[in-house]
Amino acid sequence: MGVARSVVPGGERWRQARRFARLAAIGTGATAAAAVATGGVLLGQARQARRTIPMAEAPPPRCDGRYGAKFPGPALTMVVLGDSSAAGYGVHRRRETPGALLATGLSRRLNRPVQVHRFAVVGAISAALRHQVEAALECRPDLAVILIGGNDITNRTPRGLAVRYLVEAVHTLRDAGCEVVVGTCPDLGAIRPIQPPLRWLAHQWSRQLAAAQTVAVVEAGGWTVSLGDLLGPRFVAEPTRMFAWDRFHPSAEGYAMAAAALLPTILSALGATQERRATPTRGEGVRSLPEAAQVAARHAGTEVSGVQVRGHDRGPAGRWAQLRRRAFFGVGAVPQHGSASGTSTVEGLA
Repeated sequence: MGVARSVVPGGERWRQARRFARLAAIGTGATAAAAVATGGVLLGQARQARRTIPMAEAPPPRCDGRYGAKFPGPALTMVVLGDSSAAGYGVHRRRETPGALLATGLSRRLNRPVQVHRFAVVGAISAALRHQVEAALECRPDLAVILIGGNDITNRTPRGLAVRYLVEAVHTLRDAGCEVVVGTCPDLGAIRPIQPPLRWLAHQWSRQLAAAQTVAVVEAGGWTVSLGDLLGPRFVAEPTRMFAWDRFHPSAEGYAMAAAALLPTILSALGATQERRATPTRGEGVRSLPEAAQVAARHAGTEVSGVQVRGHDRGPAGRWAQLRRRAFFGVGAVPQHGSASGTSTVEGLA
């Protein structure tokens, strides 16, 4: 919170961010959540959760480097920004980090090298994106992947302020000619050490922030993928397999699932996908951006991007957006040496 309040820029983008946050919060029970949050029981639960979830002990492995060096041509430069989920905290090998997983998948799909630079920092809130972006621009990136939001929830950063820092980061990267894909705030209500009713509030706050992030990022020219409770059902069924040792961050398999959700959208943002399906599946299609953001926040793995309808970006309800449920394919269609053609998503991304 101290970082977030130390620099409070003004101007039109700040007013837009606040408006995005208000639009995306409609119908999410913000008033009820605020009322319950004043109870002493929640303070006690928050203290208990902090005691239960261990503090970070060692930095995650670095994923920086060149992937797919055997492929010809110039390398695509990818920067990874955000918090511990972007850095890959909770795993022990470079190849298990989100940056490495995504770079491996991209190099195989594009048949070209991918150069990765990681600027994500464990514990970062959205206010830290400004400094990460400044450093990343020195690499002249073609693609930026941002995972941010969880620490804004745990630090209770005002939602409009968190969104404002994110949208400034996206604008700056887009102005530099960089494609931007944002994995929106995960659902902290899926974390087992957080008990009800704090778990319910964490769920509500996470969803509100994810929806606001979606509206702001798409308005700024980026793409979003909702992470939400993507890993929640698997965490419940297989906690020792999907959680890292701290029971808060994903394990190697958890990160592989997240990377598999992000990769199709990254390929679309780079213009590297095949022709889109003529008939959308249930829940897909064109909607107003605020409505698309709400739907995406409720359904993990949903992609939202800007789109035109009859040559217009906007309709009566605001910006048009394309809602798409992506298949989690990773690089499974490109079997590794010695693997069967039916390689699973997790195996294909490793």
